[in-house]
Amino acid sequence: MSVQSPTLGRCGRVYIVFRREFRSYFATPLAAVFLVIFLFLAGLFTFNIGSLYERGQADLRPFFQFVPWLFLLILPAISMRLWAEERRTGTIELLVTLPFALSDLVLGKFFAAWAFAVVAILLTIPFWFTLAWLGDPDHGALCTGYLATILLAGFMLSIGALISAWTKNQVIAFVLSVAVSFIILLLGYPAALDVVRAFAPSGVIESLASTSALTHFDALMRGVVDLRDVLYFVLGMAVFLWLNTAVIDWKKSD
Repeated sequence: MSVQSPTLGRCGRVYIVFRREFRSYFATPLAAVFLVIFLFLAGLFTFNIGSLYERGQADLRPFFQFVPWLFLLILPAISMRLWAEERRTGTIELLVTLPFALSDLVLGKFFAAWAFAVVAILLTIPFWFTLAWLGDPDHGALCTGYLATILLAGFMLSIGALISAWTKNQVIAFVLSVAVSFIILLLGYPAALDVVRAFAPSGVIESLASTSALTHFDALMRGVVDLRDVLYFVLGMAVFLWLNTAVIDWKKSD
C-alpha cells in the first residue's frame, strides 16, 4: 500500500489525481471527437429516431430512454484506459509509489472520468432549452431525468474502471465492460423480464428487476425521486470502486 502524504488531506490528494487525469482528456483532439460523436448520436436518437417533434409532448423521454444504450457503447470507451493503459505501459508501478493511498488514485481517476462524462451530458442542455421554447415542460421531471443520467454514467464508469484494473488490454476491457453493463441493464428490460416470468416466480422477477440499473434509472426518469433509487447508484459505485482498489492492490506487481 502506498504511503500517504502527511502534508495533504484526502481531498487534496484526490484532487491532484483528478486534475491530472481530467486534463489528460483534453490534451489530444480525442476529447473533442468523443463529445461530437456523443452529441450527434444523442441528437439523432432524440429528434430523429425518437421523433421528439412528432410526439407532440413537452418532455425529453426519447433522450432519456435511449441514453442508457448510448452509454453502453460510449462509457466503456472512456473507462477502458483508466487502468489498462497504466498496466500496459508500466506506469502503474510509478503511481503506486507516490505518497498517495491506492484509494486516492482510484477516486481521482474515477471522478475525472465521471466529470468528463458529465461535461458531455450537460452539453445536451440545449435540448432542454429547445423543449422550453416549443412548449411548457415539467422542469422538475427534467431535472430528475438529468440526475438519473449523471448517476447512471457514474455507475457504469465504476464498472468499467473495475474491469480496466483486471487487464492490460484496452480492447478486452472495453468488450467486458460492454458485456457486464449490458447484463445489468438487461435485467430490468421488460422483454427480458417477460422471458424469465414464464418459468420463475414473481419474487425472483422482482429481485432481478431490483438489481437492474435500468429499473432505478426509469424510476428517477419519471420524475419521482426515491432515496432507494439514488442509494442504488451511490452504493453501487462505492462497491465497484472498493473492488477496484482491491484489484489494483492485488495486481500492481503483475
